[in-house]
Amino acid sequence: MHGGIFRRASHPPPAMPSTLRRILSVASLALLLPAASPGAWAGELTVSAAASLTNAFKALAPAFEAQHPGTRLLFNFAASDALLAQIAKGAPVDVFASADQETMDKAQAQQLLLAGTRRNFVTNTLVLITPADSTLTWRSLADLGRPEVKRVALGKPEGVPAGRYAKAALEAAKAWAAVEPKAVYAANVRQALDYVARGEVEAGFVYATDAAVQKDKVKVALTVPTESPIAYPIAVVAGSANPDAARRFLDFVASSAGQAALARHGFQRP
Repeated sequence: MHGGIFRRASHPPPAMPSTLRRILSVASLALLLPAASPGAWAGELTVSAAASLTNAFKALAPAFEAQHPGTRLLFNFAASDALLAQIAKGAPVDVFASADQETMDKAQAQQLLLAGTRRNFVTNTLVLITPADSTLTWRSLADLGRPEVKRVALGKPEGVPAGRYAKAALEAAKAWAAVEPKAVYAANVRQALDYVARGEVEAGFVYATDAAVQKDKVKVALTVPTESPIAYPIAVVAGSANPDAARRFLDFVASSAGQAALARHGFQRP
């Protein structure tokens, strides 16, 4: 370089007194300490969870982080099948929480779960909802076949657990043939909820916990029976970069504090 303070000296500088060297070393260390503060070392734990868990998991995050200083939760909410596809492609995920057993079974079959960590942690209920100002009356799922019901929202059965539950319930009630031509498919259960809340459909299938999120805009018309209880499984992902913290999150959601937080959002114990 030309000129300035960056020019190399033509003669070696005089030796620095040892006392001054020690003072400067301490000063330099003091300048570096803020970079090593606890926040800089905070571990991030990525949790991929079914869309229906959005509000509940966001609400319990502060309590978990307070119990585990230095760990910060990052959430990824979507339909369970979409989350599984991301994990299978190598997405950096630590914990997977699905809304159904089928999706978690697929994850286990693909060896994407850390052995021995899978457990059920909450249950839910499927419901049929309508816009809050709807004047339609309901006695059974067969009423979805009436001509005044023109559109019915549900998750796409091929990719959304709530949609699979809805289709199975309609088939059991011999009502699927009447509903299928009216179906408006959603990418996840929260999108089905939004369709109803905005009055874009006459009815829709969501979980009871979803209906509670927008209780001022939707109302429950029917509780829909399912062949088996809707139990949500959770597990540590095999490729987790922080499996110990991931296990602690699983323990937290199963603890009394975690279950109380989930119950406040309508989830029930497994």
